Amino acid sequence: MSQKLTSQVQIQIRTAALVALASLCLSAFTFPQTSALSSEKQTVLWTKLERSILDVDRNLDGVMGVAILDLTDGHKYLLHANDVFPQASSIKICVLAELYRQAQQGKLKLTDLYTVNAADLVPDSDIMGGLTPGVTRVTLRDLATMMVAVSDNSATNVLIDRVGMDSVNAFLSAQGLRDTRLRRKMMDLKAAAEGRENVSSPHEMMTLLEALYRGQVLNKEMTEDFFKVLSTHKDSWIPRKLPDDLKIANKPGELEGVRNDSGVIFVDKRPYILCVMTTYLRRERDGEEAISDISLAAWRMFDRIARASEYGRVISPGNSSR
Repeated sequence: MSQKLTSQVQIQIRTAALVALASLCLSAFTFPQTSALSSEKQTVLWTKLERSILDVDRNLDGVMGVAILDLTDGHKYLLHANDVFPQASSIKICVLAELYRQAQQGKLKLTDLYTVNAADLVPDSDIMGGLTPGVTRVTLRDLATMMVAVSDNSATNVLIDRVGMDSVNAFLSAQGLRDTRLRRKMMDLKAAAEGRENVSSPHEMMTLLEALYRGQVLNKEMTEDFFKVLSTHKDSWIPRKLPDDLKIANKPGELEGVRNDSGVIFVDKRPYILCVMTTYLRRERDGEEAISDISLAAWRMFDRIARASEYGRVISPGNSSR
């Protein structure tokens, strides 16, 4: 009788162990399956975003390149992303990055002072042109803010002289960027006529912004301040149709026939990079509108993914739907 009870106990233990093992296997299978279903739904959203972008591209009388990177999961969308485009003022992102890199290395200080010099003034210098030469003194960080906020060309040229054009290009090469180059100062029409244009591609500008965002170029303190300056309010096309309180660190660029905008959009829980470059435009305003339309379409997708459950349920403040 005792042996029979012992046998029954052993059977019960084995059964319980098998049930537990089966449950564990089922759990291990269920969670990835749910994640896969979520991924499938998000793939649909990416496909619809792609269609929206292709519609914009199809209707644009010009040439366009786009690069989008989800900084959460690494998903990318690329359209003519390796084509090289004139950058106009968007190249100032590279100058700003080298300024902060040299500050981190101790080659200069962001608080170093510069005295306004009339010889440094060039057209399209909304702030510098109004300062008093020989009297007004500003810091290098002040110049950087002018360069970003109002795209002040004189401030940019002073910073290029301070950090060195060769140093900017050496930094870009060290990042593995072969097509992104600073070849002339601002408003140097002679250099531009000779073909020395400041250039990049959507993919390379995206790569640079990702490296900066992930702290691969600057330390934490410098990274935070870099993006603080780059997110200074400015008239540009990525933010034009987006919420006013959304942090966007970007730099637009414009020349005849050219409109660009590249930056990091800090959507809560789902930040992303957007780089849109246009050239050969028949009407520059169409290029501006194309950038804003693509920016809005991208934001709508990332905002929904950020606020949704894995099943796509979005709960907003005051949501009472059933």
